[in-house]
Amino acid sequence: MKLMDQFDFDELEVRDEGKRLHLQRRPKGNGNAPQVVMPTMMGAAPAPGAAAAAPAEGGGEALDANIRVVKSPMVGTFYRAPSPDSSNFVEEGDTVGADQVLCILEAMKVMNEIKSDHAGTVVKILVANGEAVEYGEPLFHVRVDD
Repeated sequence: MKLMDQFDFDELEVRDEGKRLHLQRRPKGNGNAPQVVMPTMMGAAPAPGAAAAAPAEGGGEALDANIRVVKSPMVGTFYRAPSPDSSNFVEEGDTVGADQVLCILEAMKVMNEIKSDHAGTVVKILVANGEAVEYGEPLFHVRVDD
């Protein structure tokens, strides 16, 4: 926090050995101290089933009972394609099989494939290409096959 005062930073993020510390000042004028976010563990590779598509939870819009939400198993950067000049892994409306790659999450310079746990249809892609995502953040809505 001293660095933030000394160099007039509004935000500071430090990543080291799978841990992340993020400090951010609140808007000036409210007199509160900088916001401190506790470190988050980042895995180099997702554990089997880590991208588990779970039934949608309450809050926001109601989803069909056959919709599964594929959530991020780690903190990282979301990429829809294996490289900038490649086509996307999936598009909205595409049919996907169980174990099919949906996207890549880059964490600590490691590219981690995120796969579908269910066969079905991609209904919605919830994250923009190149966007930072948090652990547990929804990435896709997939309507499962009956």
